Amino acid sequence: MVSILANKYTIYFNENGYEKLNELLLENKYSMLFIMTDENTNEYCLPKLLSHLATEIPIEIIEIEAGESNKNIETCSEIWSILSDLGADRKSCIINLGGGVITDMGGFIASTFKRGIDFVNIPTTLLGMVDASIGGKNGVDLDVLKNQIGTFNEPKLLLVDSEYLTTLSDREMKSGLAEMLKHGLIYDRFYWEQFKSISEIDYKQFNELIVRSIEIKNEIVTQDPTEKGIRKALNFGHTLGHAIESYFMGTNNPLLHGEAIAIGMVLESHISKEKGLLTLLEYNEIKTTITGLYNYVKIDDVAQNKIIELLIHDKKNEFGTIQFVLIDSIGNFKINQVVDNELIKKCFIDYNS
Repeated sequence: MVSILANKYTIYFNENGYEKLNELLLENKYSMLFIMTDENTNEYCLPKLLSHLATEIPIEIIEIEAGESNKNIETCSEIWSILSDLGADRKSCIINLGGGVITDMGGFIASTFKRGIDFVNIPTTLLGMVDASIGGKNGVDLDVLKNQIGTFNEPKLLLVDSEYLTTLSDREMKSGLAEMLKHGLIYDRFYWEQFKSISEIDYKQFNELIVRSIEIKNEIVTQDPTEKGIRKALNFGHTLGHAIESYFMGTNNPLLHGEAIAIGMVLESHISKEKGLLTLLEYNEIKTTITGLYNYVKIDDVAQNKIIELLIHDKKNEFGTIQFVLIDSIGNFKINQVVDNELIKKCFIDYNS
């Protein structure tokens, strides 16, 4: 399978990726190797990784509890202390083996420990493969506010092994699928069209769809590594989606990231229609496709008001103004769009109808 060149690193796939990883370890002569996992990737993914490592570098495993609730500065502080206690130095390297929580937080930990050590991302979820591990964004949440603390710093290598996807539940797979849908909606209409009959896609074809999704995100972030312009397009569905995810994180029914983003994409597509950027036909196509893949989540008036309050913390905001990314026909986008609360409430009414 072809590799993909990013700004300062390369994305490798499957068996070729392990060969390149071993070459990296040999060339850099690291003092120690730390593999960061959660309890799930420790059990289901770590054995495969260890079986492919051909190195005499001392290896330590650091395991954290799975879940977004552990993606915080307190967990980072614990791991920084563990690294220090185990003798990690600036010639150490961290391999992040897991989903978006692991790659986001592991990259942040590596980027800040002793002012920065090398790290490698090996995403094990669909969400991690097509989105979270690509583009050099690393960070943690601040209470329920998503990714408020972080850095831009790229890994030395990204290894995508689709075999890890066999360990995922259908719910986790659908969570990652949301980011793939987003890539089609903002950048590639033909790519979007392939998801309108997702049940008909076989595994081989799905592998190809993963590669194309990675290509789309990489094409965008290489043009704008620190999100000053075009990279903001990747936040389509995320302005409301992150607020929805944050709100439900504080309830007894938390949503997975992709589930919240799916709702956000329907809502922000409706806003796009109301602003004359999408036709009614295009909007209905988007809403029908997405709601056909994800369970309906009731968002009542109380929840809506709290979600709107959370929008003020969105990272795209400037001078206190909430900035949206909207769809300007399927496959195109507009950034820095201002939307008033009345229109936001209107899109919730449509979603609940």
